[in-house]
Order: sequence, then structure tokens, then C-alpha cells
Amino acid sequence: MPVTNPWLAGPAPRERLDRARLTERILNLLSSQNMCVLATTGPDGPLATPVRYFHLDFAVLFTAAAESPKMRNIAADPRVSIGVFAPLVGQASSRGAQIFGRARVLLPGEPSFGRYWPAVRWQSDHVERSRPLDEPPSGPLVVVEADRIVYTEHWLRREGYAPRQFWRRDGPPTGAVLPGDQPETS
Repeated sequence: MPVTNPWLAGPAPRERLDRARLTERILNLLSSQNMCVLATTGPDGPLATPVRYFHLDFAVLFTAAAESPKMRNIAADPRVSIGVFAPLVGQASSRGAQIFGRARVLLPGEPSFGRYWPAVRWQSDHVERSRPLDEPPSGPLVVVEADRIVYTEHWLRREGYAPRQFWRRDGPPTGAVLPGDQPETS
């Protein structure tokens, strides 16, 4: 039987991308998608919520109703994980990121709000919902600056790189594996 992607067979390579190439691939993924799954935990346990997001560099941004379960969970524990993934057709197209960080809730008028708010494209949502464009949303803005990202892209195997790569905000410029990162073994 013919094999479409023979490079997927056998053990996965272990080579790491340099930080610049890994950064570029992660930013490409964040720019090419607009939905993520936000994982929070709170008094009622874990919660995974699909969320439309925006990004500014390695910060993932979203708006939310202040009284929503995800916002209650963030208030109880700001540590979050965010899953961003591209549509999957098969193993060769597997591409996604697990983003780990702390959620910060910003309100209009707070000093940091103005830094992030321009990246939020609220206008299309207002048009779709027949809301006036001269009245931007007034609710909170949630910002998650990535501390750590586990990036997966099986297409990297074609070039001899491990399909799972590790990025840290304070990471070395080489993209080397740091303590706590688990290299791909299969």
C-alpha cells in the first residue's frame, strides 16, 4: 500500500528548532486561528471553555462577561492553560500549542488596558450583532501572557526536527530543552 507521508513512520526526531524559528511558527499559528480552549479551575473543579481570542505577540486576549463561570474561576485561581490548534486532516497536519500563564483581568481606564485593547477586533462582532460601532464593549479584557508554550507540529519531522517543541518566556536563544520539558520519544 502506498504511504502518503513516509517520514511519519519510525521514531520521531529529537532535534530542537532555534528560538527564532520556533517563535515564528508559534506566532504564525496564533495569527492564523481565532478560537482556543481556555482551561481554568475553580471551586466547582476544572472548566474547559471555547473562546474566541486575539493575540498581541505572545499574549492571548479575550473579552468575557464578568459574571461568567470562567471569570469566577480566574478570580479563584489565575493560572490557566490555553489550547490553540489548526484544523486536523491527518497526522501530517497536526499543529497546535498549549499555552501556560496567568490570566489578568483588565478594565477600561487601567494603565495596561490601552496597551492590549487595540489588538481586540470587536468591530466585526458589533456589526454582526447590529450594535453601533461608536460604542465599544465596556466589559473586562482578559490577558494571558505566555510563560511557557508546548508547540506541536508533525510536519517538522520532514525537516528532521522533533514534532514537539518547547518555548519559555525566559528561555535560552537556542530552543534547547529545559528542565521540566519533556522531549518527544515516539
